[in-house]
Amino acid sequence: MSLALVRSRALAPGGAPEVKVEVHLANGLPAFSIVGLPDLEVRESRERVRAALQNCRFEFPARRITVNLAPADLPKASGHFDLPIALGILAASGQLPIKALEGREFAGELSLSGALRPIRGVFAMACELVRTHAEKCQARSSPATREPELYLPLESAAAAALVPGVSVFGAPDLPSLCAHLARAAGAALQPLSAPAPTAPPPQPDLDEVIGQAAARRALEVAAAGGHHLLIVGPPGAGKSMLAARLPGILPPMTASEALACAAVLSLSKGGFSPAMWQRRPFRAPHHSASAAALIGGGNPPQAGEITLAHLGVLFLDELPEFDRKVLEMLREPLENGHITISRAGRQVEFPAAAQLIAAMNPCPCGWRGWFSDNRARCRCSPDQAARYQNKLSGPLLDRIDMQITMPALTPHELAERAQQPGESSAAVALRVASARQRQIARQACSNQALTARALEAACQPDQRGRDLLEQAGHRFQWSARAHYRVLKVARTLADLDGAPQPEALHIAEAIQYRSGFRMN
Repeated sequence: MSLALVRSRALAPGGAPEVKVEVHLANGLPAFSIVGLPDLEVRESRERVRAALQNCRFEFPARRITVNLAPADLPKASGHFDLPIALGILAASGQLPIKALEGREFAGELSLSGALRPIRGVFAMACELVRTHAEKCQARSSPATREPELYLPLESAAAAALVPGVSVFGAPDLPSLCAHLARAAGAALQPLSAPAPTAPPPQPDLDEVIGQAAARRALEVAAAGGHHLLIVGPPGAGKSMLAARLPGILPPMTASEALACAAVLSLSKGGFSPAMWQRRPFRAPHHSASAAALIGGGNPPQAGEITLAHLGVLFLDELPEFDRKVLEMLREPLENGHITISRAGRQVEFPAAAQLIAAMNPCPCGWRGWFSDNRARCRCSPDQAARYQNKLSGPLLDRIDMQITMPALTPHELAERAQQPGESSAAVALRVASARQRQIARQACSNQALTARALEAACQPDQRGRDLLEQAGHRFQWSARAHYRVLKVARTLADLDGAPQPEALHIAEAIQYRSGFRMN
């Protein structure tokens, strides 16, 4: 047999599409060519595969070798095509049974000695394999008789084993894998089970925050409803410290959320570690981040920070220091929960359901509105403060549900409250999880994700609350978006209290969070 077919996966923006590696051996002068839009890294696999086969005592055929990576219009990148190409050559030359490759997928980078090196994207490959296998079984109208098999480097297989519905095999090197496929005695590989959950690194605890009862309450409300939050305060007030403690009080991830989050991280340059399984991501890019880094871009399009924070937290410290054009690009993903990157050759949609937490000073020196005595007087003119705050557009602020001020603590308050630790994150997380469970049971999503029609059905405040909301809307000249976002926050406050519907006190507190920061 001079033709072999090996199945693998490509790493594309937003997924891992199937790739068929076709290997053909023909008579003629010895040559080795790879076609099907391979990049430089894939083309270099010719030398790695040749050396690995020779060093593992396999015969490298002195024939004309053609490797086709189908579909031909899909760009191929990464060195994980080394393993399927090597197996295809062995099968086409008769050194490995063709049937041993049927119904299996392979991915792995080869060293010159034949050892398999770890690769990225294995979690996304496993998820896509399970999905496509289910679709094929459904198209045939026949139940799946066995789980699909995925063969990976041993160091990468643990992450893929977390995906249910797929049998993952980890191999240390090419000879061990070939012996297993040939069913050599005593050489069979065993499918890996999901690794036992390890103790995650401890997260910062809320009991380390001194005082700031109002800001802690706002953080709890934001966590319970998934609301975006802007914290305004002078330097050293604890804005960044408070934001870093948000992941510790967020509701635990469901199985589907954990799979979606891990698949996104698996395709990124940083990859996904099993130690971060069911941990919500916390991304805090520097204010010098470009639009492509924050939103996504490039050619081919790559995910940005807001996508890497999917189902987690995106923290933007020193918000006015970001480029205004970059911040304006956040408006659509904050509203829709996804972002579409369009280029001349393709269009890719990335998930971006991240919770935005932002922090800023009220003016360039940071002290406007605090400490009117000589110890820390603001040195900025009204024009300077206005220019600083005007770096944030009205439409962007309109999409942030809660906007609060966080005052600095005086030395006396620091000395007094340092002896009285605040409530721990564990206690707050219980209330947050209970409130989120009420939301899921009622509407199958968080309050922040409610549409206007669904919000009207889920949120019916009493007459006093409606009157109060109408008066506040006239006074602060709110947009329709601001009106509905206040209702969403009020719905969350009612869920925290276990109330069936928001009452006037919930509406009043929600209004306070919306009007707590006024542009000077």
